[in-house]
Amino acid sequence: MLFEKLRAIICEFFELQEDEITPGTSFADIGADSLDMVDLAMSIEDDFSVEVTEEALEKFVTVEDVVNYIEAAL
Repeated sequence: MLFEKLRAIICEFFELQEDEITPGTSFADIGADSLDMVDLAMSIEDDFSVEVTEEALEKFVTVEDVVNYIEAAL
């Protein structure tokens, strides 16, 4: 459930199809730069009601990293 919601956010943000995003998808693979990641973090904060620290944001390499962070924060 959490992955599916996050995947929908990522797909909308980066204009991708859902089948292009798996837990192992890296943000580098989808062309995310640091500004994209900050914007994505703001969306995550709004949609999941969790705070994304700068330190955490720097550790987000794959979609699974974000899922694990959100699960730990909830």
